[in-house]
Amino acid sequence: MIQKQFVKSRQVYKVTFAIAKAELPEGLEIDTLSVVGDFNDWDKTATPLKRSKKGTYKTIIELQPGQDIQFRYLANGEYWFNAWEADNYIPNDFGSDNCLLITSENKDKITA
Repeated sequence: MIQKQFVKSRQVYKVTFAIAKAELPEGLEIDTLSVVGDFNDWDKTATPLKRSKKGTYKTIIELQPGQDIQFRYLANGEYWFNAWEADNYIPNDFGSDNCLLITSENKDKITA
């Protein structure tokens, strides 16, 4: 799940990335899970998702309105995969696609 919510008081989008255990690639045991993209200069360790007691992995970032970012999930520092609910997909230089997340200039509450 990706949820985007505009915070009027700070003029930013609060973006929640959450992955239920059932949504993870089949057979993959997770030691570490991160969301990696333009927003963190593709730093593999900068934005980890934390596992809840229910088994859902989650993190929250903030983005400016009108900012489109490319991102992917990275498990165990080596296994890349995409979010099914991304706004769009863009081919990358490695023969696969990056997810695209769009934050609207329209500052209403949006859920992707």
